Parts: sequence; C-alpha cells; structure tokens
Amino acid sequence: MKKLTLVGLSLLLTTAIWSQQDNSGTITGNMESTFQYLNEDTVINANQPPEKGLLNSYMNVFYTNGKFKAGMRIESYLPRIQGYPNRFSGTGLGMRYIGYENDFIDITLGSIYEQFGSGMILRVYEDRALGYDSYLDGARVIFRPRDGVKIKGVYGLQRFSFQDGRVEYSPAIVRGFDGEVNLNRAIPAMKDMKLDVTLGGSFVSKYERDNRDDLILPENVGSYGGRAKLRYKKFTLDGEYIIKEQDPSFDNGYNYNYGHAALINFGYSTKGLGIAASAKSVDNMSFRSDRDATLQDALINFLPPMNKIHTYNLVASLYPYATQPVGEMAYQAEILYTIPRGSKLGGKYGTSVNLNFSTAYGPNRNEVSQDMIDSNRVFYQTGVFDMDDSLYWQDINFNIERKFNKKFKLKLSYFNIMLNNDVAKVAENAKGLVKTNIGVIEAGYKINRKNSIRAELQALFIADTKDGKINDQGNWVTAVVEYNVSPHWFFSVMDQYNYGNPIESRQVHYIYASAGYIYGATRVTAGYGRQRAGLFCVGGVCRFVPASNGLTLSITHSF
Repeated sequence: MKKLTLVGLSLLLTTAIWSQQDNSGTITGNMESTFQYLNEDTVINANQPPEKGLLNSYMNVFYTNGKFKAGMRIESYLPRIQGYPNRFSGTGLGMRYIGYENDFIDITLGSIYEQFGSGMILRVYEDRALGYDSYLDGARVIFRPRDGVKIKGVYGLQRFSFQDGRVEYSPAIVRGFDGEVNLNRAIPAMKDMKLDVTLGGSFVSKYERDNRDDLILPENVGSYGGRAKLRYKKFTLDGEYIIKEQDPSFDNGYNYNYGHAALINFGYSTKGLGIAASAKSVDNMSFRSDRDATLQDALINFLPPMNKIHTYNLVASLYPYATQPVGEMAYQAEILYTIPRGSKLGGKYGTSVNLNFSTAYGPNRNEVSQDMIDSNRVFYQTGVFDMDDSLYWQDINFNIERKFNKKFKLKLSYFNIMLNNDVAKVAENAKGLVKTNIGVIEAGYKINRKNSIRAELQALFIADTKDGKINDQGNWVTAVVEYNVSPHWFFSVMDQYNYGNPIESRQVHYIYASAGYIYGATRVTAGYGRQRAGLFCVGGVCRFVPASNGLTLSITHSF
C-alpha cells in the first residue's frame, strides 16, 4: 500500500504541475476539516477522550484534460471524531484513480464508485457524514456501442477500513457486469413512441475463501437479476428483481437459503398533484465481501429504504428504522397536493399538503423438516411478498405548508410512528413495539432583503408499555431558532429537553448553539453545547453517535 500511495501522489502532483505550466487541463476539488474539543459530562454519560481534541480532515483533488481523468483523496483522522467507526486512524491516501473516456469507452483503474440499477445487487459509494466508504479498488470498463446502450464491468477488492493511514480491504474479490438499453434511443422504429422503455440486467459475484472447518462454505457466490422502467406521459413504473445464491454468513446464521430482493415503484405527476407508491420484498439479501462482517461493514449491495427520509431531529434520530437485509416486506405511498392559489383554502400563494404512509413486516417463513436442515442447512422456505403479521415499522405522517404573505410562512406536521425495537433495535431501554406521536410547528419570517428568522417547536409523546411503565426515555420537546443574515452569516440555538425521562436525574436540557460564515465556496461553522446519544441515519443506513459536550469547529471549501 505504501508503494501505491507514493505512486498515486507522484502521479497527481506531476499532472497538476504539468497542467498549470501548459495551461491545459482542469483541477477541481473540495476539502473539509472538523475539530472537536470534548468535555466530561456525567449527567449525559459523555466522555472526554484522552486526547481531548479530535480531528477529521480530507481533501479531494480531481484532474481532467480532454479524455484523460485522474483523482485522489488525502484523509486524516487524528484521532477520528466521535461517532466515526473505530477503523479510521492516521493520515494517508484514501482514494486514487486514473482513467480515460471517449464516446465509446470509459476505463478507470484504481478506486471505483459504482451502482447497478437501484443498487440491490451492487452499490459501492461514499457518505462522509456516516463515515462510510465502500469503493472497489480495481478496474471498471464502460462501453457505449450505440446510442441508448451501456455495458459496465467491474472487478476489485472492497475498501473495509483506513488504519494508520492505509486502506485495508475485505477478503473477497468482487466482480460483475451490468447492461442497460433504452429501446427508444437504440431502435429507430421506437424513437417517436410515447411509451419510453428501458431494460437492464446485472450479474455480480464474489470469491471468498472457505475459512471454516465445521462447514463447507461456497467460495464463489453469485447474484443476478433484471429490471425495467416504463414512462408514459405523466406515469412512471419501474421494477427490479434480484436472486442471490447460497451465501452462508454471520447475518443469516450460516444457512444455505437462496436470497431475493424485489422492488416496484409507481409514480404519477401533474401540475399540483404527485402520487407515488412503492413495494419491496427482501429475504436473505445481506451480500457482503466479508461473510463474518456485521452492521454496515463490507456491504456490496444497498437495499433502498421504503420509509420517508425525515429531517426534523426528534423524528429522524430517536427511533429511526433501518432496512433489514435478513428479511422484510415493506410498502410506501405518498400524495403531494397543492391547493390552487387564489382559492379560499389555498390562499394568495397556494397551500401544499403532503400525506405519507410506510410500513414493514417480517417475511412469512415456513420451516422445513429437520432432515432437510441436517442435509443442506436450508432452514425455511418463503416467497416474494409473502409476509407474516409481525410488524417491524409503521409511519403515518402529514404536513400542511402555507405562505401567508411575502414575509411569513408556516408549516404544521404530524407523525405517528411505531417501531419494533426487538427487531430493529435502536434504543437500549425500549421494550417491544415503541409507539410515538410527534407534532412539529415550523415558521419562517423574512424581516427584510437580508435578514430572516426561522423557528421550530417539536414535541414527542411516547406511549407507555403494556404494564404501564414509561417506555425508554419518555417524552421529549425540542425548540430551534435560526437567524440568517444573507449572504454571509447564520446563527442557531437548539434546546432538546427530555422532560419525560423516568429517571429524574436524566431530565436534562441538551442546549447547542452554533454560528457560521459563508464566503463564496468557503463555509466556516462553530458550535458548542450538549448533543444526546442516538442514531444518525442517511437513506436507511445508520451509525450510532455517542453523547457529547463540547466545541465543534468545521471548515469546508470547494475549488
């Protein structure tokens, strides 16, 4: 890895210097640095690390010159900020690639980010907010033999950790190909058809050596499937189906069942009205480049969430739901309607109404005979969209937003959420089905051309357990006030109060204040105060963030 690091650095530095001297090529990139100084706070169980100060930094540099491209990222964790995986430490080259692209072919060697279809068979990506980076280190080739046709091939090792300034990889080799064709563009006779049709298919496999003496594990595991997308006027319909071959792992108890994932999306959109509905069936679809990995580690694929991505703090982080790759049947429906402006209900500027419903249940699994288990370790049988009555998640929410005049707007939201903490465990003290009702009032007022203020009031009420005891941490209330001075300054204060905690000493305020300055492509932010422990989730992928009390400074810049 040291040799690769030196080669990568030398390559990028040489091309950058050459491009500047020759006045050719383009260099772009971005950087971010986040510093934390943490205090001990026994009230909220916040610990002060021995170093007291923590630092995450990275810089991306991308170079293009005609058909040539290259890029790299330097990362530094001295040590990592709170909530980041413990696999991050040191300073070094975290990503690098070099490539060539024309109208027919696109070749990349090095660090590769890629997605096939919806991602249910392959999605290797980066999300720095989560501390997640799963790129493939190897090669990718993309062919475009004609308009509307694209063929991809990938081959490599998956990034697993960044230890002492070096990238370390999962044990399995990942390889795959994907083909997609838009029939309307590829077939001249279909060019003018109103129905737009796109078809695709994928195959991904991994090779991982059998490391068990007590089992005979398949070293080559394949996954394959197809997809279709139809668009007609204001309607869209797409679906994808994936099969995963026998893949014994820690997640599934080392059983030899096949896995499947099915996804269907429907949409309708016209002026003032949008309707969307989705359904997902998943069983035994944990697909990793390390069969012994857990949590979010070494995932080759990505199972799209079937619940709305919320932004309000109490809604998004106290009892979030993460996709269950071992098995779930999930559904979602949403309606967005804008009451016309000028009407009695719509007012002068119109009023938007949004209604969303999502739910997830466990798969219906029929146990097989003991003789079959003993012979082939197939524990059960199940079908596509075959669900039982075990509720994992339910979310009913709606909001109404109205602009009353040029200066004032108001948004009212309500959320009724149920989470099965025995399945998707997110709270240490919660029992069984956690039922919550959350109300939010959000108001914005534009004082003048440069100054504006926004405020939120959130309240979460949790239902008691069957025996009458307060469930988990009880009720919460959150107040947020933000003040903006355009185009440079912003200030905010947030107070979260766990007034309903059954332990009186933990009925505390989590007050956090922050301020920031924006100048062009540079953003500087400073914050100080308490932050409670909880899950931080992005797109159905979550990481735990411990409680903290202290100072956070961050700077971002793009060039």
